Amino acid sequence: MEEPVYMAKYKKGNSMNDLVERFLRYVKIDTQSDENTNTHPSSEKQHNLAKVLVEDLKSLGVANVTYDKEHCYVYAKIPSSEGVLAPALGFIAHMDTSSAASGAGVNPRIVHHYDGKKIVLHEAEGEEKEILLEPETFPDLMRHVGEDLIVTDGLTLLGADDKAGVAEILEMVKILLLHPEKKHGEICIAFTPDEEIGDGTAFFDLKTFGAKYAYTVDGGKIGELEYENFNATEAQVIFHGLSVHPGSAKNRMKNATLLAYEFHSMLPVQENPMYTEGREGFYHLEQMRGTVDRAVVHYILRDHDKQKLQKKKETMCRVTDFLNFKYGDGSVELLMEDVYSNMIEQIRPHFHLIENARKAMEQENITPIEEPIRGGTDGAMLSFKGLPCPNLFTGGYNYHGRFEYASIQEMEAAVSVLVNLVTLYADREEHDGNHVG
Repeated sequence: MEEPVYMAKYKKGNSMNDLVERFLRYVKIDTQSDENTNTHPSSEKQHNLAKVLVEDLKSLGVANVTYDKEHCYVYAKIPSSEGVLAPALGFIAHMDTSSAASGAGVNPRIVHHYDGKKIVLHEAEGEEKEILLEPETFPDLMRHVGEDLIVTDGLTLLGADDKAGVAEILEMVKILLLHPEKKHGEICIAFTPDEEIGDGTAFFDLKTFGAKYAYTVDGGKIGELEYENFNATEAQVIFHGLSVHPGSAKNRMKNATLLAYEFHSMLPVQENPMYTEGREGFYHLEQMRGTVDRAVVHYILRDHDKQKLQKKKETMCRVTDFLNFKYGDGSVELLMEDVYSNMIEQIRPHFHLIENARKAMEQENITPIEEPIRGGTDGAMLSFKGLPCPNLFTGGYNYHGRFEYASIQEMEAAVSVLVNLVTLYADREEHDGNHVG
């Protein structure tokens, strides 16, 4: 089997030290978003990274940098090489990290030349048990033997989602500015807040960004090329009961919490996320709270097929109607809202984005992994706002938890793919709104 180009580059000592330095610096800045604040950005501390990125872009020689100080977006542009007629191409990464694990006091370290054995993230102290990152639990580790891994100390997440993407875009910028022989069209950069809570594009300024096509750099393992995601609906079900003293409740009490249980029991058991994979959709009971008098249940409905998602919504409506017939009108209220759609609808007319991404990876002997995302991305939102935007890998793993890690070699490979992409587009011209080879 032919060795990947990115490993050959590494063995020659061509490691991108600035890439690693930036990444280690960025992950130490706490940028967790907060879905409970109803502000934009949802946490002021995201500005701390935004300000650093503004200065880092300027220090690289990027003259056109815009900082939306109100909403915490950073935009930058690199002019096209002389004579290149390629369309403006964008690259986007998000600055916030998930609230699923602490993002404060991140203490990363590098495990050099990983040997395939367990990694002790945190030594046992007193009654504390040691925290291990081991192949038995995370089999993907065995793919990284011989590579250098950046890990946590087992107490926080790492933040590779998506500070790996941020650092990789900055490294791409550095390479393009240091090597004018690498021809490219106009390059548009954006760093966004609040992606983890679904608000990353709420105040995204497409005009300021300026790209005609873009990629989010927010994937995981090497080779990931994502251009299909769930269609998504959120549902809130409100149950109205009747609370009376349990001693005299016969034929009178209507327990709203029990109605909620009954509602859920009537949904297809096999379409629970814990039983689904691939293109299989689901009903996910996300939150339940209630008393005898009133109960509220939150669901998310997901499916890659829009018609199948519609059937899920119709099932929720039928269950609601049945329980209202059984217990009386107004016993159950169902509120549903479509959140995002499958970006494939917007990518198909511009499939050069996928073809070029494949070529950019193949130039590094990387096999593209094209699987539907079992979630959503900023790219999906932007695609439906008129900016076709598939997603590329970063080299990060085990996102949103204490066992998160990133491969330095895969991060370097991601940078090479980004550079390959912009040079591929430099060889194409626009014609009637599309590209021709």
